[in-house]
Amino acid sequence: MAAGTTEAGYRRRVAAADAYEVLDVNGHEVRITNPDKVFFAARGETKLDLARYYVAVGPGALRGVRERPTVLKRYPNGAEGEFFFQKRVPASRPPWLETVTVHFPSGRQAEELCPVNVAHVVWAANLGCLDLNPWPVRRSDVDHPDELRVDLDPQPGSGFDAVRRVAAEVHAVLSEHGVEGYPKTSGSRGLHVNVRIRPEWGFTEVRRAALALAREIERRIPQLATSAWWKEERGERVFIDYNQNARDRTVASEYSVRANPEARVSCPLTWDEVAAVDPADLTLSTVPARYRAGVDPGAGIDDRSFGLESLLELAARDEAGGLGDAPWPPHFGKRSGEPRRVPPSRARKSGGEAP
Repeated sequence: MAAGTTEAGYRRRVAAADAYEVLDVNGHEVRITNPDKVFFAARGETKLDLARYYVAVGPGALRGVRERPTVLKRYPNGAEGEFFFQKRVPASRPPWLETVTVHFPSGRQAEELCPVNVAHVVWAANLGCLDLNPWPVRRSDVDHPDELRVDLDPQPGSGFDAVRRVAAEVHAVLSEHGVEGYPKTSGSRGLHVNVRIRPEWGFTEVRRAALALAREIERRIPQLATSAWWKEERGERVFIDYNQNARDRTVASEYSVRANPEARVSCPLTWDEVAAVDPADLTLSTVPARYRAGVDPGAGIDDRSFGLESLLELAARDEAGGLGDAPWPPHFGKRSGEPRRVPPSRARKSGGEAP
């Protein structure tokens, strides 16, 4: 059986005393412990329902994480419980589970999950991983991303209609630069657009291209979109989070189930669907039927990779015009050319940079 596929069904085995079930996925037995534990309150969907969901949409879900370092974001008590990130795979794991070692900005390293078939995804679901959080790299080259990520995050007071309009502008700008983007709901309040790129640039250059894209969209529709890192400057607009392209930042991948009571899904869309989609309609209970019907708009993302030359030329023009770097996430070291890493209001009060 080819990698990325799963059996048409799965063998089910129940042991009531130990409260587990076994799913047969890609020829591997994946144990689902506490299968009846409710993970999503709106419809009472359980941990086993989550695992079965990932079997049902397996090849689509695998597409977003295949051979990528993947952080374990664990919700042991379901979507409304507390969660924690586990970057290192547990020492106790199946012998067939594959991993990859990555390095963080701090200089530390970790052995992370590296899914190569759907069994890896279902194994993660058993740990309480509702969504899948992969790096934008493949294990063959963990220093050069093959995906640029556009994260549209509506701020308080900004509704989903604004997200749609900003997404349309993202589509237009990408097209002008000879790049094809694949949209999907975030499964929360926003939208994501993923671009498959050639792995020829490091994280810094990919982030630079994403920042140039964000600034261009802001110039075109400043009343709706912003690239401002500091919340106090964003207003009631849609934030285009360019820093999602910094090293070791992750975004929920396609077909991920998100942590809300309705079990909304980060579902791939066509660009025509973006104009009318209601994210509330795309859930753990509805997306499998859509997938079985052959509606899988992200299926072609790996067919063609794009270059960043045009977006990097845009970045160079911005820089020549006086626009330097923008703030980085707080756990990154200070970068050359980066502005003060402190909210503008605090900078005005202190007259300097925060320690």
